[in-house]
Amino acid sequence: MVEEGGFDALVDHQSAEEFLLSVQDLVPVALEEAREIKVFLSRWKVIISKLELVPSHLSDLSSHPCFSKNKLCNEQLQAVKKTLNEVIELAEICAKGNYRGKLQMQSDLDALSGKLDINLRDCGLLIKTGVLGEVAMNATTEPEVCLSELLARLQIGHSEAKHKALDRIIEIMQEDEKNILDVLKRSNVSALVQLLTASSPRIREKTVTLICNLAECGSFDDWLVEEGVLPPLIRLIESGSAVVKGKATISLQRLSFLVETARSIVEHGGVPVLIKICQIGDSVSQAAAACTLKNISAVPEVRQSLAEKGIIKVMINLLTCGIQSGSRESAAECLQNLTSTNDNFRKCVISEGGIPSLLAYLDVPLPQEPGVGALRNLVGSASVDILTSADLLPRLVHVLKSGSLGAQKAAASAICRVCSSTEMKKMVGEAGCISLLVKMLEAKSDSCKELAAQALSSLITHPQNCKELKKDGNSVPNLVQLLDPSPQNTAKKYAVSCLVLISSNEKCKKLMISYGAIGYLKKLSEMDIPGAKKLLERLERGKFRSLFSRK
Repeated sequence: MVEEGGFDALVDHQSAEEFLLSVQDLVPVALEEAREIKVFLSRWKVIISKLELVPSHLSDLSSHPCFSKNKLCNEQLQAVKKTLNEVIELAEICAKGNYRGKLQMQSDLDALSGKLDINLRDCGLLIKTGVLGEVAMNATTEPEVCLSELLARLQIGHSEAKHKALDRIIEIMQEDEKNILDVLKRSNVSALVQLLTASSPRIREKTVTLICNLAECGSFDDWLVEEGVLPPLIRLIESGSAVVKGKATISLQRLSFLVETARSIVEHGGVPVLIKICQIGDSVSQAAAACTLKNISAVPEVRQSLAEKGIIKVMINLLTCGIQSGSRESAAECLQNLTSTNDNFRKCVISEGGIPSLLAYLDVPLPQEPGVGALRNLVGSASVDILTSADLLPRLVHVLKSGSLGAQKAAASAICRVCSSTEMKKMVGEAGCISLLVKMLEAKSDSCKELAAQALSSLITHPQNCKELKKDGNSVPNLVQLLDPSPQNTAKKYAVSCLVLISSNEKCKKLMISYGAIGYLKKLSEMDIPGAKKLLERLERGKFRSLFSRK
C-alpha cells in the first residue's frame, strides 16, 4: 500500500499485470543484493527470510479471479515494489559502508523489516478476507471510493491510508449511516477494534468515534465484544485524550446494557477507571461512566467487587455533585441496585451519609423512582432518629403528591417498611399521607393500588389514622372497588383489612353496602380471603337492622 500519500497518491497507472511483472523482476535482484552484505548480518538474515516469502504471496495474489479488476491490487504491488527498491538501496549503502552511523542503519533496517511484514500481511489479507471479491463486486462508475474499498483499507496498508479511509467513512456515516451499516461485515468490525491500539493518536481518535457510532446503533454489540473491544476501550478511558476518553466511555455505556458485557467490564478492570471518570471527568464522560456503573450494579454477583472498589461513596457524592441530572439519576439507581438485597451495603450507605443525600436528591418538581427506591431499601436498616432528623416524611409526602408513578409506588412501599412502631405510624399519618394513599387507590396500575392499600392497612391500626381514613369521602368507594375478586386484583386482601377496621362506623358501613361490598365479599369469602367472612357478616347484620328499623 501507499505509505505517505494514502490511497489518493498513486502516481503510476500501470495495469496490475504490468506491476506484477516489474515486482517479480525486482525480487531476485533484491535477494541477490541482500545476500552479498557482510555487515548487520542478523538483521539482513531476517530481511532475506521475508524476501523469500514474497514470490509465493505474489503468486497467490495474482491467481485471484479479481486480481485485475480493482486498484487495491495495484496499490499493494506498488507498495511491495517500493519496499523492494528500499532493500536494494540499503543493501548498496551497506555494501559501500557509507551509512551515517551504526545505530541509524540498524533503525533503518528494522523499519525495512517492518515494511516487509506489512507487505506480506496485506497480501494475505487481500486473499483471506475476501476483500478483493467484495470490492470488485461493489465497484461503481461513481468518482467516490466505494464503501467496501474504504472498509477494506481499515485492514490493509500503512497508517496514512487508514487515516484517510477513516475520515471518509466518518463523513459518509454522518450523511447516510444506514449505507455504512448495511455493508459492514465482521472482518470490518475486527479491523476497527484492532485500530483502537494503533500507534497513531489520530487513528485511535477516529476509530473510537466509529466504534461509538456502532455501539449506539446496537446492531453490532456482539461482534464488538467478541472481537475484544472492551480492553482497548478501558485503556483509552485511562490514558487517552479528552475526546478519546469521552467516546470510549460512551461506547462502554452503550455496551454495558448486556449482562455478560457488564461482567466482562469488571473482569477487565474497568470499574476503577470508570469510578475515576465519575470523580474528575467532564459532564458527558461523567454521565456515561455513572450510567455504565449503574448497569454493572444490576448484576448481583459483581456488587461485592463494586463495593470493595469504593463505589458507594462515589455514588453518594454524585447525588449532590453530579454535573448532569443523568449522572445523579444513575447514581441513585446504582445505590438502589446495591441496597436491594445486601444489608451490609445498606449499612454502608447509611454510614456514608446516603440518606440525607438521597432525600436532598428528591427535592425536585418531579421525583423519579431510583432515589425513592434506594430510600425504600434503607429505611428498614436506619433508626427512627436518623429518618426523622433527615426529614424523611415531608419528602415522602412530596413524592406521593408530585412523583412519577414508579416513585409513588416506591414511596408507598417505603411507608410499609418504616411503620414498624406505633409512634412512626402516628407521625406518618400526621404528615398527611392518608389522603394521598387513598388517592393512589384510584391509579390504573394494579401494583400501585396494592401498595397503597397495603400501606393504609398498616397505618390505620393507629386510632388517629383510622379516624382520618373514615373522614375521607373517597376512602370507602375506592376500597370497595378493590374487593373485585379477579386474579389480577392483588390489592383485595388489603382492602378487606382496611374495611374491617373502619366498619365499626355506621356511616362507613352504609357506604360499603351502597357501593356493593356484600356481593364482592360473598365471592371473597368463598376464596378464603382473610377477614372477608367477618366483614360480610357485619355488613349483612347492619343491612338487616336497617331494613327492620324502616318497618
